[in-house]
Amino acid sequence: MDAVRVALLREVLAGTEWLGATRRFAGALRGSVVPHGGGLLLVGTPSYEPWHLAAHLVDEAAWSGMPELSPTLVRHRAVEGDPAHLAVGLGRVEAARRGETLLVVAPGAPGAELLERVHDARRAGATVMALSSGDRELHAMAHEALAPGADLDLDTVQHLVSAAAGENPVPAARGPRRRFRDRLSRLADQLTSPPPGGW
Repeated sequence: MDAVRVALLREVLAGTEWLGATRRFAGALRGSVVPHGGGLLLVGTPSYEPWHLAAHLVDEAAWSGMPELSPTLVRHRAVEGDPAHLAVGLGRVEAARRGETLLVVAPGAPGAELLERVHDARRAGATVMALSSGDRELHAMAHEALAPGADLDLDTVQHLVSAAAGENPVPAARGPRRRFRDRLSRLADQLTSPPPGGW
């Protein structure tokens, strides 16, 4: 889904709780990975691998200038000989530690093995986030969780979250080291605003 379609989707969802909910979740994700310099692990269930979300997060990381958003895709059936970016198995979830973020995407039941590894990662200090159909055990383990309702499917929620994750947050008052895009946006605002006293 490209930026135009996301913008149209946001327009359709204006006035619902979804825009705020997905932006809050995306802000929590960004706030978890950016200060630690990355360490985002993305995992699905045995029957669902979140390839699409991984690709969108890689794109958002590049476009936003926040490389920390680029995830490591953890796979249930990674095999020897897979390319390096596809060869990360479930043991990586169990090895997650403080400063790392584990994002679990589960349209169905996550399964006992994954839940056990997520529990181990949380105990070791990793931040756990969940986009799921509402699995109670997974949501109980997650620091942040978001479940789509009857009016919105998980695929759409993933698009909204990935797009919001790449948005530059409203800049706080900070020193001269602002992001280039923030400086450019401020300059554009100054150039397009009417002079004092009108035209």
